[in-house]
Amino acid sequence: MGENFLLQVRDLHTQFVTQSGVVKAVDGVNFEVKPGETLGIVGESGSGKSMTALSIMKLVPSPPGEIVKGEILYNGDDLIKKTEKQMRHIRGNKISMIFQDPMTSLNPVFTVGEQLTETLRTHRNVSKRQALEHATELLNLVGIPDPKARLKNYPHEFSGGMRQRVMIAMALACDPELLIADEPTTALDVTVQAQILELLKKLQKELGMAIIMITHDLGVVAEICDRVMVMYAGKQVEFTDRFRLFDVPKHPYTWGLLNSIPKMEKEKKRLKAISGHPPDLRHLRKGCPFAERCPKAKASCRIQAPHLQEVEPGHLVSCLLYEEEKVTLE
Repeated sequence: MGENFLLQVRDLHTQFVTQSGVVKAVDGVNFEVKPGETLGIVGESGSGKSMTALSIMKLVPSPPGEIVKGEILYNGDDLIKKTEKQMRHIRGNKISMIFQDPMTSLNPVFTVGEQLTETLRTHRNVSKRQALEHATELLNLVGIPDPKARLKNYPHEFSGGMRQRVMIAMALACDPELLIADEPTTALDVTVQAQILELLKKLQKELGMAIIMITHDLGVVAEICDRVMVMYAGKQVEFTDRFRLFDVPKHPYTWGLLNSIPKMEKEKKRLKAISGHPPDLRHLRKGCPFAERCPKAKASCRIQAPHLQEVEPGHLVSCLLYEEEKVTLE
């Protein structure tokens, strides 16, 4: 393992066997995360973002899901080879995850304090009193007022933004080295979204943890991410740093994502939507999975599958256009 990498994912394949076919939810993904950095994973719904995160945590629902190939190296250890008992010591302790919907992720019949202290007492050798004191500190850390009193409240007594802060507190309870945030701001209004992102940046700076930020919102990427992986149909189609992604995007799918962002201009223009729909992962055709929606597609794109290649230092793209000719964003 490279000494500067906290996490390395190599040729990861996660599949679901259904009555109508095999769904290749994650299909040959490769990436790494450095200590203290934020990696963004971007794409439409169904692109494989969340399933990549669940694969890292070994939380893929089985059956029908299964990690069929690949390596997930955390500090040099392959998580795929870990037993469930070993993974329970890693989840919430070394690697934590913030799930999409805090209302369904928090147990409605237990108080916030009970759920926070359970996490602490599971992974730390502390008394109930010590766990309550630390839980109070955690709620204070994430900006919840009167934290000691709020420990006695149930999830439904918190607003959406406050529930998300509770989820962040639970994820940070054991000082993880890696935090996976799966669409942590999707259900929140713009003001609360900005507050949550600022909170994550602040906590990352204070605690020195790495973050994998899963999102479909390129505004979130611009705000918080260092490097970005763009996914489509279970595959990675582009991987580079945040600045290159916005300044010189290479893949036609990335162009489409960027063109769909509203721009602050005097002249109102219609947003350019990506035509068509994502492919059915049970019945993928030959060639590039984006070919049917791609404005630059050629006949060869419907026959030959592209391979991820470095088109310039630190910029990886999976597109036949770069194997046949040099193209730039128009």
